[in-house]
Amino acid sequence: MAAPVVHDVRPYPIADETFLISWGIDAPPVGHFPVNSLVIRGREPTVVDTGAPAVRDEWLGAIFTVVEPTDVRWIFLSHDDRDHAGNLLALLAACPNATLLTTWFAIGRMAEEWTTPMNRCRFVNDREPVDIGDRVLVSVRPPVFDNPTTRGAYDPVTQVYWSVDTFATNTPHPMLESDELADGDFRDGQLLGGRLVAPWHRYLDQGKWDGCVGAVQDLGVAVVAGCHTPVIRGRRVAEAFELCRGLPAVEPWREFDQHDLDGWMAEAGALAEPGAPTS
Repeated sequence: MAAPVVHDVRPYPIADETFLISWGIDAPPVGHFPVNSLVIRGREPTVVDTGAPAVRDEWLGAIFTVVEPTDVRWIFLSHDDRDHAGNLLALLAACPNATLLTTWFAIGRMAEEWTTPMNRCRFVNDREPVDIGDRVLVSVRPPVFDNPTTRGAYDPVTQVYWSVDTFATNTPHPMLESDELADGDFRDGQLLGGRLVAPWHRYLDQGKWDGCVGAVQDLGVAVVAGCHTPVIRGRRVAEAFELCRGLPAVEPWREFDQHDLDGWMAEAGALAEPGAPTS
């Protein structure tokens, strides 16, 4: 087992005036996990989630190849986890004209580490719209989440839905489009990611869960962009929603335990011995 490797941060266009800011971390032994943010470069440019502090300089540099700092008008924060909010203060400092779209509870949770400037905030709850100039962005909570403040964002102009941690999936190597995955790998990845993010899936009432998933799918989503998934589009959008719908019936994921860790450390030690193969 090798140490985690952080991959390059780069912008990637996914729809008209819409860019994924993508990087990722190797996560042996299950492969790789993307870690993404989003930029909507419309009349009032909007940054969706603010990345992780581990790649702060690179992340800010990638953002500002897409949009000028003084042009950023909105920062939509899906929730306060570090891979989503880690560069928030740095982005607010760099973008003096930006207003933070967040919630009361998220502000409170972030107060454990920093003080968010309240005069630059606007509270936006689930299903509330925000006029961002040439479109109305709608806050829509995704079905799968690991943080109570989570809200996704739907752009009806491009039909792009920011799914936050819903549809998280491991991949065998860094990739930007889920079409690069074989059908079986896509299915297995969706089920792994869903169970990792939402270990509470086994407590769900299937009828209520169908309604929860359907409420998001019925938006008319054409493209899914999420923090921990390659872009999902075409036939895979419906497939992803169907796999998510089936989570209540899926067996819990077996977490790695000390036996696994001991094996990985023994393997790492053996590979470190002189003359040991390195591949």
